[in-house]
Amino acid sequence: MAERAPTTGVTATAPHELSVAEAGRLLRGGELSSVELTDHLLERIAEIDPRIDSFVTVTADRARRDAERADRELAAGFDRGPMHGIPYALKDIFDTKDIRTTSHSRLMVDHVPREDSEAEARLREGGGVLLGKLATHEFALGGPSTELPFPPARNPWHTDHFTGASSSGAGAAVAAGLVRVAVGSDTSGSVRGPACLCGTVGLKPTYGLVSRRGAFPLSYALDHIGPLAWTVEDAALALNVLAGHDPCDPGSAEVAVPDYARGLGAGVRGLRIAYAPGWFADDPVTSPEVSAGIARALDALREDGASVTEVGLPPYARFNACGRVIMAAEAFAVHEKELRRRPAAFARFTFQRIAAAAGLGAADLVQAYRLRQELADTLQREVFGRYDLLVTATGLAPAPRLDAFPEDWPPARELTAMQTVPFNVTGHPALALPTGLSGGGLPLGLQIVGRFFDEETVLRAGAVVERSTGHPLVRPPGC
Repeated sequence: MAERAPTTGVTATAPHELSVAEAGRLLRGGELSSVELTDHLLERIAEIDPRIDSFVTVTADRARRDAERADRELAAGFDRGPMHGIPYALKDIFDTKDIRTTSHSRLMVDHVPREDSEAEARLREGGGVLLGKLATHEFALGGPSTELPFPPARNPWHTDHFTGASSSGAGAAVAAGLVRVAVGSDTSGSVRGPACLCGTVGLKPTYGLVSRRGAFPLSYALDHIGPLAWTVEDAALALNVLAGHDPCDPGSAEVAVPDYARGLGAGVRGLRIAYAPGWFADDPVTSPEVSAGIARALDALREDGASVTEVGLPPYARFNACGRVIMAAEAFAVHEKELRRRPAAFARFTFQRIAAAAGLGAADLVQAYRLRQELADTLQREVFGRYDLLVTATGLAPAPRLDAFPEDWPPARELTAMQTVPFNVTGHPALALPTGLSGGGLPLGLQIVGRFFDEETVLRAGAVVERSTGHPLVRPPGC
């Protein structure tokens, strides 16, 4: 196979380094087959994944069938779109027909759904190739527990370190080059946290843009579905397939779905960007390296023609308290029956986090919902009424060690110092992407937030930052 330069600027020295767009061109031109690409990734999973435990289930037979179908269809001129023939993987909370979906829990270790989740159905209809199901925290909540049927995922940059949040396997698998695109869920940051700590791109779309049907719920009011990918372009092309109205998801929005990748090279000239350091700059947990990475990214945005203005926001603690109350109350409602019937079946972290919500009352939840609307309105008026984008931190420090987590929840704040929950509360789209590596060789990042359903502008700005960092050129050691 001749070497060609993908649109991301990465020289394609191996199939797993091909962007989604570059692989697609080679597949359509007959220079690469989906079977070859799939077999290459399955070999990488067999070689690398025993070190990082990102997969719960590898669907090799299904993947080869999907790849063979894609090759036949593309050879016949039948093109299903940007993910046709492209391998992907799913966080193991997404239902997959006739393939076990465990939610990383002993309570569901033998659960085999009869139907696909909407995310899986769209990727399958789009011609994608399912490589398997990815590690999570139990029911997308818990924590990095060692007492479950499957081990916690490990960070490919340093395998003794944490992966960020519950889309843990997705972040690890994408960072290690086992797959270019994975799909996760984000209720308080579980797409963006692993993206930040594993050095990938993670997009939490606007609430309602991507259907949640068939994904095991954590919080109906806060759950979002989105891609983790190696580049901004990969994430945009995956969103093209995932986005769109689903009448069977009561939270799904009826909005037009553009081509999210079409404007990635347009730059940010003329855009007005708000920068909000007040949440993190003076926090003792914040690493100076995080702040320096954000400063470099802002310089790149200015150099590309954007204006950057420092702004104040409502206190982070208000967003955090609001989101935590809603998530805890709704998670308890989902799990109350099994908590009462089989409490010992839950992992320790999961039980401690969910059972604590038994003390919340209706008034607590009503006040949290009221505050949620107030905070969303304030952000719309004070930020997005004046600016096109908002830049702030994702995580405040590089990934902590896994063995630093205590036996009981909660851990020390510095172990889970993410600032992602505000945009679950408000529902705005938020993109996490790398800004470089710490002195210890661990990823650093920021997030770019946009107006409702304006993922295109968020991704455009992300592409500018990505080009300035050159991060897609760097893989974790041994990957």
